[in-house]
Amino acid sequence: MDLQLHVFYRALGLSFVGGLSTAIGALFVVLNPAPNLKVLGLLQGFAAGLMLSISFLDLAHNALNSIGFLKGNLWFFAGVLFFGFIIKFIPEPDFSPPADPSEKEADDGVSGKDMMRKHRRQVLFSGIITAVGISLHNLPEGMAVFLGSVKGLHVGLNLAVAIALHNIPEGVAVALPIYFATKSKKKAFYTAAFSGLAEPLGVVAVALLFPSSLNPDILEGLLGSVGGVMAFLTLHEMLPLAFDYCGQKQAVKAVFVGMACMSASLYFLEVSLPKEISL
Repeated sequence: MDLQLHVFYRALGLSFVGGLSTAIGALFVVLNPAPNLKVLGLLQGFAAGLMLSISFLDLAHNALNSIGFLKGNLWFFAGVLFFGFIIKFIPEPDFSPPADPSEKEADDGVSGKDMMRKHRRQVLFSGIITAVGISLHNLPEGMAVFLGSVKGLHVGLNLAVAIALHNIPEGVAVALPIYFATKSKKKAFYTAAFSGLAEPLGVVAVALLFPSSLNPDILEGLLGSVGGVMAFLTLHEMLPLAFDYCGQKQAVKAVFVGMACMSASLYFLEVSLPKEISL
């Protein structure tokens, strides 16, 4: 029981780090309402490289070696199909800055004010929907961190770092429309920060569903599915955004830098952590 609690608290702590990184994205907005999209694109590309390295070189690789080529692939593509299904119900984040309604022509002052109020309501609604979507998005990420922590500290830690970097632009996507619509830095910051708290909720949910004493084959299969989820998330969302913001060449460079860093991290943690820490 002590071991199970240890795994749970470890996963919960790591998920808080990943989830609350949306607050860092919010700081980009409240400190500078026009965030540097090229930097965000490079960050997305770097995080995409981390994710791809984890997905293919760690999670899927271990599943194939542990439970066989066929079962490993079935679990991996089950994760792809699962996330591909639920993504249909998650609103797509919009990272582009809201248009300034004051630039639009109005027939008179009254109609201009009405148009501005209407536009701000629409932008506010967009921000709220994005926050809800990102909260739903973070639930499976929290589940992934828990399952990785069951496997070992190095897996959970690497997943948490990759997800944390990925969540920074998501914080921008939430805070930017909220700040524009309300002109309140506090509301923008807190809304973005709270949207990341769904990640620890994902840890709690999966901890109730799956005990940490899972059958090793099932655990490896679930981790293979996590690899599928991470790969789909990377190719569906992160790479297109990175290409849009910093250009294809720069984004690809950032991806391979991320992959190299994660590969080095995997090796370093493998040789440096005591054996008893890997569960």
